[in-house]
Amino acid sequence: MDLLLDIAEPGQSRKPHEVDLLERGGRQRRVVGIDLGTTFSLVAAINLEGQPACIADDAERTALPSVVHYGLDGAVLVGHAAEAQALLHPQRTISSVKRLMGRGLAELSSGEGGMQTPLQLLDGEGGMVQIVLGARRVSPVEVSAEILRSLKVRAEEALGGPLQGAVVTVPAYFDDAQRQATKDAARLAGLEVMRLVNEPTAAALAYGLDAFQEGEGRQGLFAIYDLGGGTFDISILRLNEGVFQVLATGGNSRLGGDDFDQRVVDYLLREAGVSIPDSRFLQACRREARRIKEQLSEWESVDATLPLPDGLEAWPAGESGRRTITRPQFEAWIGDLLHSTGVACRRALKDAGVTAAALQGVVLVGGSTRVPLVRRFVAQLFQREPLCDLDPDQVVALGAAHQADLLAGNGDTELLLLDVTPLSLGLETVGELAEKIIPRNTPIPTARAQDFTTFKDGQTAMEIHVVQGERELVSQCRSLARFELRGIPPMVAGAARIRVTFGVDADGLLTVSAREESTGIEQSVRVKPSYGLSDGQIEEMLRDALSHGAADLQARLLNEARVEAERVLSAVGAALKQDGDLLSEAELRRVKAVTLQLWEASRGQDATLINQEMARLDQETAFFAQRRMDRSIQAAMVGRNMTDFA
Repeated sequence: MDLLLDIAEPGQSRKPHEVDLLERGGRQRRVVGIDLGTTFSLVAAINLEGQPACIADDAERTALPSVVHYGLDGAVLVGHAAEAQALLHPQRTISSVKRLMGRGLAELSSGEGGMQTPLQLLDGEGGMVQIVLGARRVSPVEVSAEILRSLKVRAEEALGGPLQGAVVTVPAYFDDAQRQATKDAARLAGLEVMRLVNEPTAAALAYGLDAFQEGEGRQGLFAIYDLGGGTFDISILRLNEGVFQVLATGGNSRLGGDDFDQRVVDYLLREAGVSIPDSRFLQACRREARRIKEQLSEWESVDATLPLPDGLEAWPAGESGRRTITRPQFEAWIGDLLHSTGVACRRALKDAGVTAAALQGVVLVGGSTRVPLVRRFVAQLFQREPLCDLDPDQVVALGAAHQADLLAGNGDTELLLLDVTPLSLGLETVGELAEKIIPRNTPIPTARAQDFTTFKDGQTAMEIHVVQGERELVSQCRSLARFELRGIPPMVAGAARIRVTFGVDADGLLTVSAREESTGIEQSVRVKPSYGLSDGQIEEMLRDALSHGAADLQARLLNEARVEAERVLSAVGAALKQDGDLLSEAELRRVKAVTLQLWEASRGQDATLINQEMARLDQETAFFAQRRMDRSIQAAMVGRNMTDFA
């Protein structure tokens, strides 16, 4: 499956990431699928061959780091450029914002669900958590909108015009507040959301149209084990002749690869002798922890570099900032986290009424499933080797692109997605009890009604308190909304008949109505959790975005180019300091000349010129890079026999 959409007519010049719009049967729409991830986000579309492919940026990178940096001058950087600012400005650089979506401060005990964070969090208006950036405050919805807006710009450049719709994926275990917050973010980014699709369902769709298209693969039971950077989902679904029916779902919206990283961070802090890290030290630890985790997926041991504690310019005599971490050590640190995913998997199998032996396959989704222990754990849990034919980082976006294409009427394949509600929906009754109207794992879209009555004589109004969760008491469930039904005829207690109807649409969003049957008086509410943005706030932000859109885009491009230029200049300076003796005087003058030209361009206002000078510097220093590599290889081979490398 091609990952870059490189489709050009004969004789046309085309950037490697540009793509022609799919056109079949006279229908043509610019639609995409977006995986808004905790660690990375991706956007995908269908190419002329009818296959989904992730859209790359100018540097041919498909994954956009889900990182946003807010500069002191008001500039906003997204992705790789923002990631480069994390160590320098940790308190103004936001990552893993998905874990904050739809959450209040009280729910984020111990900081981001147990993770240490350099960010200052406060409860804002309506209980929505806000991130403090000096004098400025932003919500997780606004931060996510910046990521989505960046993906939107990338897709529009590739597709050659404005997008007409997008399918955005969410974890299956996202509740109504988190789903609404995601939809608000997309709307704020200027996206028309065609559907919110659960991530495991999108992954199944990608596999269902690819690996299972022939023979018996078109039917059977499958488990989707989705372990991403910040969330875990397990879904049991039945695939039968183009119908994807989710039988049960479960998981934890606050468990993922970030928690693996945190176990390594805890170790680094202990070894460095730091109990209360400052923000820069903590950010350095998190970056080193992620590198260690990723390398331990390939190697049995990794040399770790302890960040130097604040106030020390060097380690004391006899001390070393180096530690060796082995794969068994790392696996021992994360064992309990994997065990908790097993509990959710067994519960989902039980809810679906199937056994592990009845499954035809187990699909791995999410970058954290690259960890060898995770793959061994899943194989043992489900009694079969998991499927990982498609890139686990891209499979969700690919499936979302399929769904967007089908909803746009472009697809030739008849497919139907039957998703389920992740948690039970109900209302509060007397005694602070939670009465479930729609049980968890109910196929959506759906609508269910139940009759209630008054509790007191002469009662003329009833408050409807909508809750979500599996516990019996309202205090143990999540409050979603409240509204009142007034005008009930005064009767003796128990005589009135009020029908309450719950409806869940295909996005998993809820509408509740209450009707007094004898009078026909009715009241309804589209459940809008307090953690979302109000319509007025969104409209105001959209107006601001439209009025300043062109200027904001140019400012972002310039800032991103400057940040990248700063990184390149720093790297060249370090290389010259370390290996400058590899150059003749004439070569050194040439390298310094092109370096100076890049430095001067980076002080200007022309992003295109900066990018051109970076490309020129890269070309002019290629020979220097080759010599440095040769020296490194020679140093590594000193005193070694060829048999040592066999």
